Amino acid sequence: MSQTFCKELETLIRARYPLVYLLSSEEQRVETELRTVASRMNKRLYTWSLTTGLVEHIGQVNSATMRPIEVLLSIERLPQHSVVLLKDFHAALNDNVVRRRLRDLSVALRRTTVTVFLLAPVLVLPPELEKEMTVIDVPLPTTEEIGEMLDRVIESVKDNPNVNVSLSAEELEMLLKAATGLTLTEAENVFARSLVERRRLDVEVVLWEKEQIIRKSGILEYYRATEAFENVGGLNLLKEWMRLRTRAFTDEAQRFGLPAPKGVLLIGVQGCGKSLAARAVGSLWKLPVLRLDVGRIFAGLVGASEENMRRAIRTAESVAPAVLWIDELEKGFAGSQSSGFSDGGTTARVFASFLTWLQEKQSPVFVVATANDVSALPPELLRKGRFDEIFFIDLPSQREREEIFAIHLRKRGRDPKKFNLRKLAQASAGFSGAEIEQAIIAALFDAFHRGSELDDEAILRELSRTVPLSRTMREHITALRLWAQDRARPASSDEETPPVRTTARRKKVDSTDGGTSATGGA
Repeated sequence: MSQTFCKELETLIRARYPLVYLLSSEEQRVETELRTVASRMNKRLYTWSLTTGLVEHIGQVNSATMRPIEVLLSIERLPQHSVVLLKDFHAALNDNVVRRRLRDLSVALRRTTVTVFLLAPVLVLPPELEKEMTVIDVPLPTTEEIGEMLDRVIESVKDNPNVNVSLSAEELEMLLKAATGLTLTEAENVFARSLVERRRLDVEVVLWEKEQIIRKSGILEYYRATEAFENVGGLNLLKEWMRLRTRAFTDEAQRFGLPAPKGVLLIGVQGCGKSLAARAVGSLWKLPVLRLDVGRIFAGLVGASEENMRRAIRTAESVAPAVLWIDELEKGFAGSQSSGFSDGGTTARVFASFLTWLQEKQSPVFVVATANDVSALPPELLRKGRFDEIFFIDLPSQREREEIFAIHLRKRGRDPKKFNLRKLAQASAGFSGAEIEQAIIAALFDAFHRGSELDDEAILRELSRTVPLSRTMREHITALRLWAQDRARPASSDEETPPVRTTARRKKVDSTDGGTSATGGA
C-alpha cells in the first residue's frame, strides 16, 4: 500500500482519533496493512465481524461479542494502546441504539489511546455521526503492489511448460497499466484466468475484467475498441493532435515531464463524426472507452444524483487510464443555469462537481465531450483548464466526402475503386458523414430489391431524395460557424467551406423510376 496512506493511518492513531471510517472492499489488504502499522507502533489489533465477534488473533471466535451493541460495550474495556477494526459495521448503523452508543463511545475514547476503524465497501453515514467520524478512501493497489503480486503468480507457474510467462519490458508495462484500478484479488484472478484461457498473460483479458467493473456501476457504459481511427473520414488536424498524444499515459512520458492530457470538447454540426471520433480515440490509444449517461445520474431521491456523479467519477478513476466519453453534453446538463428554480439546485450541484473534477483531476482519465448547440453550454465549461482543446467539426469538404464514401463502401464489402467517388462527393455537397452513410444504406436496400448490384446511379438517386441538415438547419449552422471562427480550433485543415444551399432545384432521376423527380442533392 502507498506510503502516504500508511502514514495517514499512523497519524490518525497518534492523534487519538476515536472513530475512522475506511471506505474499501479489500478487507484482507486493509487488515494486513493496519496490522503492520499497529505492530510498528507497539499497539494491539482487535478485529470484529458478525461471524467471529471481537478477537485479537486470527482463527479465534468470541460468541459473547457477535452483536454490534455488545462489541461497542466491550471496546471501552479494552487495554490502552489498542486498535479495533470493525468489518461491515455499516449495516448496523440503521439501528438507533447502535448510533447512540457509537456517539457515547466517541466521547469515551477521547480519554484513551484506543482508535476504532469501521471498514465497509459503501459509505453509510447517518447525520448524527457526521461530526464524530473521519472518512478515508482507501487507495487502490499501486502499480508496484500489482507488480509484486504478478511476480508471485509468475513464480508459481514458471515451471509449467504449457504456459508462457515471458514478457518484454513494454508488454509488462502495458499489462500493469491495464490492471491498474483493479483490487489485488481482482488482478490475481484475472491473471490466473489469462494463463488458463490464453496460456499467457494477455492485456485483453485484463480489459475484460475492467468491463465487468463498469457494468456493475450501472451508470457508465463500456465500449470495446472496435472503431479504428482510419474509419473516421477527414478531421486530419484532430487525428494528428490525438496521434501526438498516443504515448502520453506511459511511464516514459511521465519521466519526460509530460502531464496526462485532460480531454477535448468536440463542437460541431450533427452527424459529422464527433461521437465516432470519441470512440476511435480508445482504439488509437488502446484504452477502454467509458460512456457517461448523464440521464442515469439524476435519480429521484434527494442527494442521490450528487452521489451518482461521485460514484461515476470514482469508477472512471478506478479503471484509469481510460477515455470518458460524454455525448451531447449540453443536453445532459440542460437547465443548470436555472436549476435553483426548477429542481432545487440538483443539476447545478451535479454540474459544479463535474466542473471541479475536470479542473482538478490528477487521474489519467481523458474526457471526450461532444456538443451540438454551443449556445446551451455554460460559459464556465469553455474556460481554459477544463479541456486541453476545443475542436470545431464542420461539414465535410469535397476531399473528405470522397474519403467518407470510400470508408462506408469498403465497410459494406464494396471496392471504392469501382465507384466515381469524385462525382458522388460533388452530388453530396452540404451532406454530413451520417447522411452519406444513410444514403449508401438506402441505395443498398434499393439495389437488393431490384436484384442488381450497387452502383453510382443508385447512390446518386438516394442523394437526390435526401434533404440534408445543412438546408433545414441553415441558420443554426451558419451561426455555429461564426462562433467557431475565433473560439475553437478547426478539426480539419481543408479550407473549403461546404456550400449551404438555400434553394432546391428539381431534376430528372431515372426513367426506371416511373419518371418521378426529387429534390437535388448536388
